[in-house]
Amino acid sequence: MAYKKFAFKVLNKNDFARCGLIETHRGNIQTPAFMPVGTQATVKACTIEDIKKTGSEIILSNTYHLMIRPGVERIKRVGGLHKFMNCDLPILTDSGGFQVMSLSKLNKIDREKGAIFNSHVDGRKFCLSPEESIRIQLGLNSDIVMIMDECPKKSNDYELIKNSMKLSLYWAERSKKAFGHIPHKALFGIVQGGLFKDLRVESLKRLLELEFDGYAIGGLAVGETQKEMFFVLDNLKDKLPEDKPHYLMGVGTPSDILGAVKRGIDMFDCVLPTRSGRTGLAFTWEGRINLKNNKYQNDDSPLDKKCTNLNLSKYSKNYLNHLFNTNEILGSMILTLHNINFYQELMALIRKNIKNGTFNNFCEKYINKL
Repeated sequence: MAYKKFAFKVLNKNDFARCGLIETHRGNIQTPAFMPVGTQATVKACTIEDIKKTGSEIILSNTYHLMIRPGVERIKRVGGLHKFMNCDLPILTDSGGFQVMSLSKLNKIDREKGAIFNSHVDGRKFCLSPEESIRIQLGLNSDIVMIMDECPKKSNDYELIKNSMKLSLYWAERSKKAFGHIPHKALFGIVQGGLFKDLRVESLKRLLELEFDGYAIGGLAVGETQKEMFFVLDNLKDKLPEDKPHYLMGVGTPSDILGAVKRGIDMFDCVLPTRSGRTGLAFTWEGRINLKNNKYQNDDSPLDKKCTNLNLSKYSKNYLNHLFNTNEILGSMILTLHNINFYQELMALIRKNIKNGTFNNFCEKYINKL
C-alpha cells in the first residue's frame, strides 16, 4: 500500500510565530497544534469521538507506560495503537526517556545498554535502549516517533548536563539508524542541554547534521521558571530550521504556549488540561477557576460563556461544584473535555491571529491572564 509522505510547510508568519500544516497519511495537522495526552492509550475521562469534536487533530501516547502494560506485543497483534484504541487521528509517541527520569526510583543509565530501571508498577526490570525504544514505537505503529534521549532533572551542574547532552546525541544517532527510512512516518530529534545556551546550540547543531523530520526541545517542564524556559527558546528561535516542525515537549500552561509560539514553536503537549479537569480546575478566558471553592455554590452562571463549542456552558458552576464535592465522575468528564476544548479554541485563535498579522497584540492581551 502506498502511503502519503510525511511533510510540513509554513503558511504564514508573524515575526517568529508560525502558522503551518503537517501532512500525514492519517490526516493533516494545523500548527501551532496542541496534542491531548493519551498516556495509556486513552485520553483520561474522554472518548476519542469527543476529543475529535474539540478540534484536536493529533494525540500523544506514552512508550514507557504502554511498554509496561499492556506491552507492545499485545498492541502490535491487533495492528497497532490506532486499532487498539479505535483512533483514526495521527499519534505521536514519546521515547520513554522522561518517564525513566520522573517515575523510576531505581534506574541506571548505561551508554551502550540504555536506561536500566525497575517498573513503577510492579518492580520488574526493564532495559530501554535507543534501538528498543524505536522498536516499541514502530510496533505501536505511531506516526511521529521520538528518538531515545536522556532527560536529566533540572541542574546547575554544567558538566553533568554536558555529559547528558552528549549521551543524548549518541543515542540520537543510534535511534536514527534503528528507524531507517519510512517516508510516511516521521522521526524527531530532541534538543537537550538544560539551561545552558552553548549546550543547547551545540545539541541543535549536531541534530541538524543528522537530519530529522522535526526538532523537539526536551528537558524543560522539569521545574524551571517560565523566564528560564523562554530564555532557552530565545537562544534557539533563529537557529531552528524553517522547513521542519518545532515541538516543545511537555508544555504547558496557556501562558507558556503563547510565549513559546511567539518564539517559533509549532507543537505542544501537556497533561495539564486533563489532570486539572479531574481535580476541579477549569481554564477559562477569564483565567483559571477552582470549582471546588465554596463560593461557586451560589453561582448559577455558565462555566465560560466565551467557549461555545460542544455547548459545555450549559453546565453551571453551581452544578459542577456539587459534582466535585460529591466525587461524581461526571464532573471530571465535563471539566476535562472543557479544558481540552479551551486549549483547542486557544490554538485556533493563535492560528487566526498569526494569519491576520495580529498575534503579538493577541499574545500581550492574554499572556498574563490565562
